[in-house]
Amino acid sequence: MNKLSFAGAIALATTFSTSAFAHHPMAGETPTTLGQGLLSGIGHPILGLDHLAFIVAVGIAAFAIGARFALPAFFIIATLAGTGIHLMAIDLPMVEFVVSLSVAAAGLMLISGKKIPFVAYAALFAIAGLFHGHAYGEAIFGAEATPVVAYLAGFGLTQYAIAIVAGTGIVTVLGKANDLIANVPARIGGGMVAGAGLLLVGEKAINAAFGIA
Repeated sequence: MNKLSFAGAIALATTFSTSAFAHHPMAGETPTTLGQGLLSGIGHPILGLDHLAFIVAVGIAAFAIGARFALPAFFIIATLAGTGIHLMAIDLPMVEFVVSLSVAAAGLMLISGKKIPFVAYAALFAIAGLFHGHAYGEAIFGAEATPVVAYLAGFGLTQYAIAIVAGTGIVTVLGKANDLIANVPARIGGGMVAGAGLLLVGEKAINAAFGIA
């Protein structure tokens, strides 16, 4: 598979990130055991393809600026906080819309061609993480303490692994890992993530306009 077709595969996966797929593997049921909580936590960042697209963008950005292990932590800690906010029954505005918008924003930052500093990415990822985490919290809302802790551990570790492994792998496949921002194929990949995010934003806007859940 060449570089452009690989980038196309990323786009195809993220483009089909609709609300029908962006849910946990318990099919709407609240986990009641440690095992169910853990499996739900592991599966949610993978099955929720809007979340997955953003996590991959986090990994690419982290590798690009030489903060492969540190930068994803900002996002992951914020997702844990966002889930905690949800579990305390505190609402955030337009959660699904902001989640979609964050995917577009991350992609646009990757394709900008500019040397974006660590603090700018960290700020975006921390703010976005609160909203992604709040969305994650819906899957565990009302559960007992044991499945909640297992769920948090599952999605926290899964996100971290995806960010590190996927970020490194995609950069390697797209080439020139030491100069990602100047790498045209990598910037195309970022553009595809941005395009998927914009499609998601449009979907949420249309759904809101017509009152579709």
